[in-house]
Amino acid sequence: MKKIVLLAAVLFYSAALSAQTATDSVKATINRMFEAMKEADSAKLRSCFADSAIMQTISRNREGKELVRTDGVDGFVKMVGSIARGVADERIVFGVVKTDGALGIAWTPYKFYRNGVFSHCGVNSFQLVRINHQWVIQYIIDTRRKDNCPE
Repeated sequence: MKKIVLLAAVLFYSAALSAQTATDSVKATINRMFEAMKEADSAKLRSCFADSAIMQTISRNREGKELVRTDGVDGFVKMVGSIARGVADERIVFGVVKTDGALGIAWTPYKFYRNGVFSHCGVNSFQLVRINHQWVIQYIIDTRRKDNCPE
């Protein structure tokens, strides 16, 4: 009897895993990235990105001029791996998430906390690709500000 219950549980779990949609998988990759940031886990963080991934930020300089800054993923991963666990806490809400074949997009308003203290907010725009049956982040661009935060 125990074997039948165990077999039923395994089959149910397997069916649940295979029922995950592409949208669910895109969200899981993005959530894994933010978990890795919070855990300061550089290996887990790097696994979320494509080898050729690009990261950009839209911000204002001291004169108020809009700028786009490009950062390397490897530098970001190294920085996250050098901080203490729990320092970087980015809290997101999934807005739009769409997929078409091996392309996925996500729009995620966020609030970022450093050591539990609000730092800034904005919106992330993700482009993901499915490579070898695995969703990875190819491109992120975000906005950053201290006020007028998205809900």
